[in-house]
Amino acid sequence: MPNIKSAKKRLRQNIVLRERNRSSRSFIRNRCKNVLQAIKEGNVEEAERLFQVATKALDQAGAKRIIHKNAAARKKSRLSAKIRKLKIANTQTKE
Repeated sequence: MPNIKSAKKRLRQNIVLRERNRSSRSFIRNRCKNVLQAIKEGNVEEAERLFQVATKALDQAGAKRIIHKNAAARKKSRLSAKIRKLKIANTQTKE
C-alpha cells in the first residue's frame, strides 16, 4: 500500500481508470461477438449492420487509446473479410 499522499491518489485514479477501460474493452468484445454470431448464422444484412456498430466502437476505443489503433484496424479488417467471404458464399449458392 502506498504511504505518500500522491501515491494514494494515483492508486485511486488507477482503480477508476482500470474499471473504465475494462468496461470499454468488454463493450468492444461484445460488439465483435455479435458480428461473428450474425456471420455464423449466415445473416449478411444483420452482420453488416452490426459491423458498423462494432467499427464505431473500435474506432472510438483506438482514438482514446483503450486499445491500440492498429489492433482496432486489425479487428475491423478481419471482421470485414469474414463478411466479404459470407457474401461471396451466398452469391455462389444463389447461382
